[in-house]
Amino acid sequence: MALSEIVIVGAGQAGLQTAASLRQFGYEGRIRLVGEEKGLPYQRPPLSKAFLKADSDPESLALRNRDFFEKQKIELLDGERVASIDRQAGAVELASGGRLDYDRLVLATGARNRALPVPGGDHPDLLELRSLDHALAVRDRLGSAGSIAIVGGGYIGLEIAATARGRGLDVTVVEAMDRLMPRTASPALSAHVEGVHRGHGVGLRLGEGVARIATDGEGRIAGVETAAGGLIAAELVLVGIGILPNDALAAAAGLETDNGIVVDSCLRTADPSIFALGDCAAFPAPDFGGGALPGRIRLESVQNAVDQAKCVARNILAEPAPYSEVPWFWSDQFDMKIQIAGLTAGSDRQIARLDEEKGRLTVYCFRDGHLAGVETVSNPGDHMACRRLMAERLSPQPAEVEAAGFSLKTWLQAMRGRAGGG
Repeated sequence: MALSEIVIVGAGQAGLQTAASLRQFGYEGRIRLVGEEKGLPYQRPPLSKAFLKADSDPESLALRNRDFFEKQKIELLDGERVASIDRQAGAVELASGGRLDYDRLVLATGARNRALPVPGGDHPDLLELRSLDHALAVRDRLGSAGSIAIVGGGYIGLEIAATARGRGLDVTVVEAMDRLMPRTASPALSAHVEGVHRGHGVGLRLGEGVARIATDGEGRIAGVETAAGGLIAAELVLVGIGILPNDALAAAAGLETDNGIVVDSCLRTADPSIFALGDCAAFPAPDFGGGALPGRIRLESVQNAVDQAKCVARNILAEPAPYSEVPWFWSDQFDMKIQIAGLTAGSDRQIARLDEEKGRLTVYCFRDGHLAGVETVSNPGDHMACRRLMAERLSPQPAEVEAAGFSLKTWLQAMRGRAGGG
């Protein structure tokens, strides 16, 4: 059947890239891109970094200008929300009352911030960061405040902590677990990042849960009360304790959800005309040479959004092929460039190499004897080498990595040389 109508729900990085890739791969039919936020699709990573540091124009964040949509004949329906999916009729209903027919439907609905489930967790002055509007509010408040408490020691919280500290605020990060980035980083990386933040004067309260958001006699935020009964006084409080996938629309349409919209390795739901990708999609964990994570995973990164979008576009237009790109992530905090290649969460063995003089760290993470991923700080060479070797399904042994003078780049070159030599 010739395709003539494709509807994409979600106008973030994943949704826009899907539309652009469909055109790149030769699709000539109608594309409608539906996004709840008004305005052009924009980049999210700078929201917690560069955008908070200066009075940047929000338009500078746009992924594409208006001319792009006109030239590519992509209909952007911004400020519109899809209320329901009629799978039998092949159509979506808009909250505004409109109806869009589709031959193929792509769900790129993204995610939302997890709420803080304590008294005061719904205070109107509590800050969060997910959207451009959030970033504008945070930037404005940072400019007039002297102190901030950040609930959550993950990447977003720490990026904001670094930015706020750079702007001269007193900063305290409260993390319920006993180390920073506990769900996404090795203990060695956590310890290194902790040392850098403490060195820059960031207060860290690890292993402390939050009991409530404290307020003054007039109901204004006054700080955070910990589960142990202590008060962390602060003019501002920002919550960054993770995100939840926006899968309610899919669930209401009868599609399977399980911490995200469940898809197969080709990013297709049980309904062959509907795909899902990006932050909202739960897909089978890929195997990069052994030691794969069991079950399904969700990945929250620009790389994943872009690469899955290209995969979905190809699978809509041609014979389906599984998604198998090596995931990678990054974070900028103070003068650190943190980069992770592979899936290091859940690794059962880590081997760390620290060059204190240059501030470089490389952590090799193994799962079941296979390299699951590599974490680096200010070491882009090792990061790129890991991405290449994992793409080629290669893995050094832990004993090789532990040997004096081991170099990931040298090891990869040797493996390629052996393959080339037959």
